[in-house]
Amino acid sequence: MLWVLLLLVAWGAAAVTCVRLCLVTAGAAVRPADAAEGPSPRELSLYETAFLAGGPHRVADLALVSMHLRRRLLLAHTGWATVVDPEGRDEVERTVIRAIGPEGQSRIAPVRAAAAAADAVHALADRLVAAGLAVPHGTRTALRSAVRAVRGAAVLVVVLAAAAMLMPGQEMGYAGPVAAWFGLPLVLTLGCLAIARVENHPYSPWASPSGQRWLDSLPAPVRGADRDLLAAVAVRGVDALQDPELRAALRGGRPAHPVR
Repeated sequence: MLWVLLLLVAWGAAAVTCVRLCLVTAGAAVRPADAAEGPSPRELSLYETAFLAGGPHRVADLALVSMHLRRRLLLAHTGWATVVDPEGRDEVERTVIRAIGPEGQSRIAPVRAAAAAADAVHALADRLVAAGLAVPHGTRTALRSAVRAVRGAAVLVVVLAAAAMLMPGQEMGYAGPVAAWFGLPLVLTLGCLAIARVENHPYSPWASPSGQRWLDSLPAPVRGADRDLLAAVAVRGVDALQDPELRAALRGGRPAHPVR
């Protein structure tokens, strides 16, 4: 009856990880909402909207596109950025210019990474967390860790089930009932992952429920004007760009598929 011990291990791993994921998910939904019970938030900037929709790298993409459209920066489809105007209008743009370096030219990928890690972006995130619109960094990390743990538990259940069914010296017809018993913790883990995905998709992992409501309330941008294009990039990312060469530039020089 060694398979019973394996079954108990499978149940323990599934139960512990699923309970942890449920607690973390509930905490991520409740705590930011509680923090946002005060007055309605002020009008958010495009940088703040970009952070709620896509995090620090979305802010960096927005800064790069904005500088390119205003001829302050040239983004080549090969994945290189060239400074045209060395005077940044805000701290994020100044971080981009500093990251490009004194030669005035650099690959876009390290520039994007440097802008995403800038102190100005961290300060922006802190303001949004304080306003109850963004999920704290610790909560996002805990949620990712909890999801990985449940996935690991699901794999463990499958491995233990295989080990139990392949044990030597078992009677005929033994594998069926064993598989059925191990199927229960497997269904639990997979169901928990499915529920967590439904709860968080298609929502941004960066925005709290209040922040997501703000994003959902934004009107659809009208194509044509730079402001509307930047608003689309803030909410939807690089895929909102109609220029395939600009999309390729921000994807590191890789070919870009047209937006449908």
